[in-house]
Amino acid sequence: MASRICDSVLVTGSNRGIGLELVRQLVNSPSSPFQIFAGCRDPNGPRAQELQELAQKHQDVITVVQLNTDSVTSITEASKLVEARLNGRGLNVIINNAGVNIPGSLAETGKQEMVDVYTTNVVGPMLIAKNFHPLLCKAAAQFPHQTSMSCNRSAIINVSTLLSSITRCPENFSMSPMYPYRVSKAALNMLTRCLAEDFKKDGILVMALHPGWVQTEMGGPQAYLTTAESISGMMKVITSVTEKDSGTLLDWEGKNIPW
Repeated sequence: MASRICDSVLVTGSNRGIGLELVRQLVNSPSSPFQIFAGCRDPNGPRAQELQELAQKHQDVITVVQLNTDSVTSITEASKLVEARLNGRGLNVIINNAGVNIPGSLAETGKQEMVDVYTTNVVGPMLIAKNFHPLLCKAAAQFPHQTSMSCNRSAIINVSTLLSSITRCPENFSMSPMYPYRVSKAALNMLTRCLAEDFKKDGILVMALHPGWVQTEMGGPQAYLTTAESISGMMKVITSVTEKDSGTLLDWEGKNIPW
């Protein structure tokens, strides 16, 4: 039997696209986590119907959590709920997937567009890491004889993008200017690097992961990867990363992307 991916995982933005497929593949895995916390902004809204149906089929594993990553109050309440459901144990993995994109050239981009996207794509993951840090530490401490870092122990996976790469920008800028998205995801990469350094002492792995260009509401129908293909690759990367990968940006095939 394959070793368990992890005992528990929180996925943000899980009501559609990449987040929903992550929850689906996690729960259907032969080595599924015991507990999957599926965070979304409006669990009772029409956009969460597919997630709720999936949760109904797997009531013993999936807990749908109201989680608006733009709201400190929502994050605090979600952390309390997750802590109560874990019943004294830690939270192994957080996948910070919730994000927004406002496609915009410089001419189309104003202060509000930059601030709104930055708030969701950078401040949200930072607040999630801050509020759930004690639960991640508790998970890491459950492996007292294990000094190496892994997702099986304790980790944060920040969903980033190739478009965040400053090095690779000249290759793809003309196709996708998207100032708010690019700049916010570049900032998310720095957050990832900072958290990796900060949480190293706690045994918590932190890395960023590019899912590829995926056929989602954000990626559009012309994208070359289905959500199933993207998440299948991401799952292989998540289960195989080690401490050498902490503080890096990898793609869904495990290839390194330069900052």
